[in-house]
Amino acid sequence: MSDDIREQGMTTRREVLGDEHVDRAMAGADAFTADFQEYITRSAWGAVWSRPGLDRRTRSCITVAMLAAQGMDDELALHLRAARRNGVSVEEIKEVLLQVAVYAGVPRANRAFTIAREVLTGMVPPTESM
Repeated sequence: MSDDIREQGMTTRREVLGDEHVDRAMAGADAFTADFQEYITRSAWGAVWSRPGLDRRTRSCITVAMLAAQGMDDELALHLRAARRNGVSVEEIKEVLLQVAVYAGVPRANRAFTIAREVLTGMVPPTESM
């Protein structure tokens, strides 16, 4: 893939996840993990998240649902913050997790709701309630 894909991937990755997270991930890369960081920057962020077919709000909703369905707690917490950064409301996140309950099971949704409450409590503006 071209350097343009990598550059776009890094831009998108930073916009969605935030500079602090990306800087920490890149600084933590070593000889063992550097290729993986490059791979996700190019493939996930440059080749998929940067595509024009879906907006970032939609991509965030899909990602939250898939991570919740798979029980990927750490990644779910990261992408819940990203979803808020991408304009997904608390109410919309709740609806996504209800959808997870129907199609992936109540235990997975139960865990996802717990994580979401923990992550979002400090992120909810005063005008929006949890």
